[in-house]
Amino acid sequence: MQTEIRNRPAFANVLVSLEPGERLIAEADAMATMSASITMSTRWSGGPMRAILKRIFGGESLFLNEFTTETGGEIVITQPMPGDIECIDLAGTTMFLQPGAFLACDPGVKLELGYAGFRSLIAGEGLFRLKVRGQGRVWFGAYGGIFEREVDEEYIVDSGHLVAYEPSIQINVGMAGGIINSFLSGEGIITRVKGPGKIYMQSRNFSALAAWTNSHLW
Repeated sequence: MQTEIRNRPAFANVLVSLEPGERLIAEADAMATMSASITMSTRWSGGPMRAILKRIFGGESLFLNEFTTETGGEIVITQPMPGDIECIDLAGTTMFLQPGAFLACDPGVKLELGYAGFRSLIAGEGLFRLKVRGQGRVWFGAYGGIFEREVDEEYIVDSGHLVAYEPSIQINVGMAGGIINSFLSGEGIITRVKGPGKIYMQSRNFSALAAWTNSHLW
């Protein structure tokens, strides 16, 4: 399977070239275009109960689409919001994704819902997270550009900017400064991540965009 992430970082999409017999698993509604030779089938995301839990707590769709072909063809995968797309290759490893970030994966990857804890909820990252593990590639998207960092000690990420991270990363929350400084600076609650491990961040914050938009509507 040949893949290419195009038009990044603002309007990224994934061009996937399937050979006969190959399969691609994608989030519902992630397909933008595909060859007529490709067949799409829809199934529950891990069974009805797990799918419902992923929808309620993980921000994921109830269903996953599986694309196959007997003669070969192309498919384009995209996301609903403008931004970048990143690909990671799992080799029996695990990665945590924030709600709504998952786009597509190879058939050897398993999707599970994991409890992130109240610290993650307070930090604006959600009470639950999507756990991807196994063998194969995973594509995930974000609002704005995606950039990564290897974290050895403590590193500070503003609320709503953490997209993905390895299981070895510890998450804590705190104030950007003192109470007065945090309030006046507009930073408020920040996320303190501690390694070792890798994290992926997005350059834009969708919640901040919504707040900015609402402030101009009244």
